[in-house]
Amino acid sequence: MEYKSDLKIRTLEFAKRVVRLCRKLPHEIVNYKLIDQLVRSSASVGANYLEANDCLGKKDFTHRLRISRKESKETIFWLEILKDGNVSSSDEINYLISECIEIRNILSSIITKSITNGN
Repeated sequence: MEYKSDLKIRTLEFAKRVVRLCRKLPHEIVNYKLIDQLVRSSASVGANYLEANDCLGKKDFTHRLRISRKESKETIFWLEILKDGNVSSSDEINYLISECIEIRNILSSIITKSITNGN
């Protein structure tokens, strides 16, 4: 299915963009801690999506998608905190928040359809 490939690429590009943003941020102790959490959660969105597509059963598929969605919510949380302390990067962070919300919504839709269709 085409959407699987598209979302795979989209989640990968999202995580890469988060990493590029984090490299540009000021080297401050608070940023280090936030960046660590943000990079982990943003990469986990795509990693768990990939895992979902390689699952052996329907329950595992849905479970992995839910983890991916949970990680997207966590990523939004870390981006919001990071934005508060890095006003000069707020436009880029706002873009990433919007992108992550869209990814979260797509994941939610797949989960709903999967449950409704018995997949």
